[in-house]
Amino acid sequence: MRFLLGGYSADMGGSATGIGLLDAGGPDSPLASGPLGVGPDVVAAESPSWIARHPSLDVVYAALEGRGTVRAYRRTGDTAYAPLGAEVAVGESPCHVLALEDALIVSCYGDGGVVRVALAADGRPGAARRWTDAAAGDPASDLAAAARALRAAVGAEYADVVPYADETEPEPDAAPDSSARPSHAHQAASLPGGLVATTDTGLDLVRFWRGGREIQRLDLPAGTGPRHLRPHPSGHIYVVTEHSGEVFALAPDASGSWRLVGGAQLGAYPGDAGAELAMSRDGVFLYAGLRGSDTIATVRVRGGGEMLQPVALAECGTVWPRHHVVARDTVLVAGQRADEIVSLAIDERTGVPGRVRHRTIAPAPTALLAFPA
Repeated sequence: MRFLLGGYSADMGGSATGIGLLDAGGPDSPLASGPLGVGPDVVAAESPSWIARHPSLDVVYAALEGRGTVRAYRRTGDTAYAPLGAEVAVGESPCHVLALEDALIVSCYGDGGVVRVALAADGRPGAARRWTDAAAGDPASDLAAAARALRAAVGAEYADVVPYADETEPEPDAAPDSSARPSHAHQAASLPGGLVATTDTGLDLVRFWRGGREIQRLDLPAGTGPRHLRPHPSGHIYVVTEHSGEVFALAPDASGSWRLVGGAQLGAYPGDAGAELAMSRDGVFLYAGLRGSDTIATVRVRGGGEMLQPVALAECGTVWPRHHVVARDTVLVAGQRADEIVSLAIDERTGVPGRVRHRTIAPAPTALLAFPA
C-alpha cells in the first residue's frame, strides 16, 4: 500500500519539506505488512501537519499549521501533485481538515476556531467562514475572526502589529478567573444526516453542527481533553482524550440529543498524552495512541457499542506516536520525535499489536493518509 505523509518542517521545529510518500510493501498490494520505504515528496509544502482527501476528486488538502492556512493540491501524475488555487487563511494553528464534497471543515488548535471553507466544483478552496463565531452571534466575534485571519495572512514576522481583538485586558483590581480555559478545536467528523461533530480539547467539549449552526454541545468530564473521535457502525461515537487517557462512548437518545453512555481507561501512565484513535476493519477493536509511554492501547467494543473493554497496552516501537492507521493486519505508526514510521503486526486471535515488523526513516511525521488508487 501507499500512504501520503504529513509532517512538520523547519518553521515548526521539524525536518519535513512537503507531503511525503510511504510505501508499505508493494504499492499495489491491499496489505501494508511488507517492508517500508519513503520516497521523494509528492509536493513541497510548509508543515502540512494534517492531510485529507476530497471524497470524489483527485485532490488532497493540507493544514499548513505554522502558516495558519489550508491549501489544495491536485494530482498531476502517478505520484505528483501541484497546488490548486491559493492558500486560505483560517486561524491559528489549524491541525485537522475534514473534506466534504462542497466544503472543508478546519479545526484550529491555536484559537479554537471551527472554520468552513467553501469548495468550487473542481475542489478549489474559496471563502472561509468561522462557525464558532457565527454560533456566538456576537458582532465582536466578527472583528476577532478578521483579526485572526489577518494575523495568519501576514505571517509570524508581522503578526504582532495586528491588534488582538479577541483579547481583553482584565480590570486592575479583578481577581483572576481560575475557571477560564482556552479553546482548542482539534478534529471534525462527518455523521449521517448532515451532522458534523467537533472536539474541543481545551474546553472538554464535543460540539454538534448542522448547516453551520451549533445544535448541541456535550460537556465531557473536566480536564479530560477530548482530542479525536471515531464514528462506529453501531451509531456510537468514540472519543479519545488527550489529558486523562480514556475513550468515551457517545450515543444519541430518543430525542436525538447525544449523551455519554460509556467509557474505558486506557492504562495511561502519568504524563501521557492521548493521540489518535483508529478502528479495526470489522469495528471490533479500537486502537488509541499514548504519547509519553509511547504505547498503543487496544479496546474491544462489546454489547451494542456502548460497552468498551480494555484489552492490552503494548509498546508502539517508536517515540511520540502522533498518528497511526490500521490497514487490515497491520498498524502503521508515525513516530514524530523519532523521525520514523514503524509497522506492527496485529495478532489475529487477540487483536493486539505485537512487535515492530518494519521501520523506515521519515521526517517529523504527523499524519498518514492512504494514497488514492
